[in-house]
Amino acid sequence: MQILVASSLILLVACTADDGASNSVKDGGTFDAISAGEVIHYTGTEPFWGGASGAGMATYSTPENPDGSEFPVERFAGNNGLGISGSLNGASFDLMITPGECSDGMSDRIFPYTATLLVGGEQRQGCAWTDSQPFSGPEAP
Repeated sequence: MQILVASSLILLVACTADDGASNSVKDGGTFDAISAGEVIHYTGTEPFWGGASGAGMATYSTPENPDGSEFPVERFAGNNGLGISGSLNGASFDLMITPGECSDGMSDRIFPYTATLLVGGEQRQGCAWTDSQPFSGPEAP
């Protein structure tokens, strides 16, 4: 099942329309706006979730698990974004990071990437950033 979900997400990234963002691929090549060594941070609301991924590992946190769970992941680049896949407590974890201005709707921050997460069969929407491509707006308290 996880292979089917990951394959579907790869096709989603490959088919995502160019939104005109400067960090998207325009020539059909592989997405390279986030280097392989960068840590990707992600966050979402309703329900609240977040984490980070880098060096073959990811973390995922929720209000019920504020310290988060860490687990191994694989990362792959498509035409217009990145896929991050692994297994979180026995459930599939498939995260897509795509370029485009994103707002979490609560913090007055603008993020450079959108995050679409499919975790254990439940889809969640959020935003993402890296250290070299940070969000703009207020810092967290």
